[in-house]
Amino acid sequence: MPSHRSLALLVNPTSGKGRGARAARIAAPRLRDAGFAVRELVGGDAAEARDLAAAAVAEGVEALVVCGGDGLVHLAAQELAGTPVPLGIVPAGTGNDVARYLGIPRDDPAAATDVVIGSRTRRIDLARAGDRYFVTVLAAGFDAVVNERANRMRWPHGQMRYNLATVAELRTFTPLSYTLDLDGAVRRVEGMLVAVGNGPSFGGGLRITEGASFDDGWLDVVVIRPISKPALVRAYPRLFNGTIAEHPAYEHHRVRRVTVAAPGIVSYADGERFGTLPLTVECVPDALTVIA
Repeated sequence: MPSHRSLALLVNPTSGKGRGARAARIAAPRLRDAGFAVRELVGGDAAEARDLAAAAVAEGVEALVVCGGDGLVHLAAQELAGTPVPLGIVPAGTGNDVARYLGIPRDDPAAATDVVIGSRTRRIDLARAGDRYFVTVLAAGFDAVVNERANRMRWPHGQMRYNLATVAELRTFTPLSYTLDLDGAVRRVEGMLVAVGNGPSFGGGLRITEGASFDDGWLDVVVIRPISKPALVRAYPRLFNGTIAEHPAYEHHRVRRVTVAAPGIVSYADGERFGTLPLTVECVPDALTVIA
């Protein structure tokens, strides 16, 4: 990426308790010192941020760099999918699962900015449901219910919020009846959750779809079959090291396309509210260019 090129820096000022704004204050001058023409875009909310990103892409910006978490990556992906415009990431969110997978420094905005300056790109797959894309994991079960609760909580921040929401939901949660269409093979299963992974983790390193890869052309569909609540609690730490995949209740399918149906569930993807089931999700190979 020659040094005269223009890029837009999209900032979520509220990411990670203000980390987005702080990261931008480090990234913007560093990018300008490296010779880039930088246009800073600060969205007051998700809708405004997306409008700003769309306008920048329409005007021909040569890269879009986000200062925020997976939610802002998710928003940018909606505008960049299928375009040649690359996405750069200066991580400043709670989970930062996309940056984790791509090997972008998650706690050092200057080092993450240097990755952008280096301008090496690669293509990754996206998952698509209707006209909406996601990058990491679609959660459709216990994990989605936990997300609903966590988003209603004002305290604490970060991973502990998910942990407390998990404990709270455990008290009342019962297994769900799913209908899955896996590349045309229909299965009816009882489960605690179904997750559809384009990447391996969500929620700040919870490796539910262990082994999923951003560039293999496949979706990884995981079912956690009914287990007791104490067993679910005991299994939870295994999400952090991927050994959940060895649990007897863990069921894994690799597909190009899946339809997930279950009553009363609002799915989450990239940590964002995504859509009410049923949803049909397909892999879109090489849909996004990233700087990594």
